[in-house]
Amino acid sequence: MPRWKIAAVQMDCAFADKTKNLDTIRARLREAKQNGAQLVIFPECALTGYCFESKDEAGVQAESIPGPGTRLLAADCAELNIWAVVGLLEAAGDSLFNACTLIGPSGVVANYRKIHLPFLGVDRFTTPGDEPFAVHDLGSLRVGMNICYDGGFPESARCLMLLGADLIVLPTNWPTGAINTAKTLIPARALENHLYYAAVNRVGTERGFRFIGMSRIIGCTGEFLAVSDDDQPTILYAEIDAEKSRNKHLVNIPGKYELHRSADRRPKMYHPIVHPY
Repeated sequence: MPRWKIAAVQMDCAFADKTKNLDTIRARLREAKQNGAQLVIFPECALTGYCFESKDEAGVQAESIPGPGTRLLAADCAELNIWAVVGLLEAAGDSLFNACTLIGPSGVVANYRKIHLPFLGVDRFTTPGDEPFAVHDLGSLRVGMNICYDGGFPESARCLMLLGADLIVLPTNWPTGAINTAKTLIPARALENHLYYAAVNRVGTERGFRFIGMSRIIGCTGEFLAVSDDDQPTILYAEIDAEKSRNKHLVNIPGKYELHRSADRRPKMYHPIVHPY
């Protein structure tokens, strides 16, 4: 099974300036392609910015999917023969969603709407995601999408693992205060599900919020494949071996020390997880 080279674009996002952000996204997409990347992941709300103060203010920046921005990026992906995950605000009827879209050489392939919403930034005004978790087959790589706060709920990653994900991508806007999330929670999500995990944060400031960077690509056993330890723009690269992530049976000492990350589960004991609070 061929390996995939992925890129995580840690970028500054201009608030409420889709033209500038789109220019940056397109430039970084080409740069990553030149460096051999096959899948490029951008931050949460990379197209729009995040710190809106009302639904009306945010709605001006939102667009349908497909829409003007995603159509332009789809043309780039077709030209470059590359895949991209890009965060944006989605307008759908009267609803406003914090979304990310998966775009490939054939156009927009899938859309994910953030399910878990913190009381922060634009998420104070968005609608909770209304579509189930899903995994998308890029050919020899199966990708699941979450957004930011979703990563703090282990059920999100577990669902994607059970659906067959080799890689979970997490576009995010981690502000000051999320350092331990970056350092400890993301490796745990990868390790407990034995899959690859790419958390891609932004940098810069908006309306008094500073975003910490610290993007990271994590391997199946929680190892750090590529890491940013600061809040400067950069692109991280790592290779993904889907065959490794699909083998959940970990044999340390045959017959004496073996783990199976899916078969060892006890779903009948997990009833409290799905009960409403």
